[in-house]
Amino acid sequence: MYLSHFASLFSLALVAVGQDVSIRAVKKAFSDADIPADLDIVFNPTALLEVSLPQATGPPITLHAGINVPRNDTAGPPTFHVVGNVGPGPFVVATVDPDAPTPQAPTSAQIRHFLGGNFVNHGGLLTNSTPAISEFRQPTPPAGSDAHRYIFLLFKQSPEFATQTLVNSTTSVSLFNISQFASAVDLGNPIAGTFMLVAPA
Repeated sequence: MYLSHFASLFSLALVAVGQDVSIRAVKKAFSDADIPADLDIVFNPTALLEVSLPQATGPPITLHAGINVPRNDTAGPPTFHVVGNVGPGPFVVATVDPDAPTPQAPTSAQIRHFLGGNFVNHGGLLTNSTPAISEFRQPTPPAGSDAHRYIFLLFKQSPEFATQTLVNSTTSVSLFNISQFASAVDLGNPIAGTFMLVAPA
């Protein structure tokens, strides 16, 4: 009983402090989850993106690629850190769900769960002083669905992003296409990313 209880606590600790430590492992996790193909992106990261979700009690949950996170623990808003020699910025962070309403029939995908620019690098912490184009939306996979992938991507910000008119705070979050958007505003390929799996509550 004691050992079982200890194992459970140890697992919770890993969830709370786990994070990506290997670019190669993140790239493999993305590939294994079919993310580059499903998003139509080239994913050759040069840095690590750390995404932490605050919790009402206890430490934040820091994602590692492919982690299962209970829906009730995903209210956010997340904080972002970058590990790697990426410069001061600015950067764009995007979060998309390619599995809406279900992975088997993603007819509403992609759902845009976050899109923000003007992030700058302060010793690894990414901060911005301008409103996000799309504020963070908590995952809400519908009842009966398999777990959805919620994918966080970091891009170097282009001059075109600052003047783009394709997406604003009133644009529908459904049927978004991060690959087309990145191409249209010259973001290039993502330089880092991670993702979580969230099932219905």
